Amino acid sequence: MVFTSSIIAKYVFGNKRVHVGSWDSTGVATGDIDTGLRRVETCEIWHKGNAVEVATAVVNATFPIASGDVTIVTTSGDAGYWEAKGR
Repeated sequence: MVFTSSIIAKYVFGNKRVHVGSWDSTGVATGDIDTGLRRVETCEIWHKGNAVEVATAVVNATFPIASGDVTIVTTSGDAGYWEAKGR
């Protein structure tokens, strides 16, 4: 019963950094995405796969976030991708 997230790619656009990754909520309904950023200004999440989701995963945060961790709330067993922008 662990929430996991990983960074897949990192990009730089001018003075902004964009990190993209995946998340998996096996056995839990909430968790923190470690974006690898020092300050997160926006974060988008979405489910992967082609099944219809019972409930949409949501970001549980007020932006900007002074740390690189973004808390999400989801249904246990869901998985998806995320994209965070910041510095």
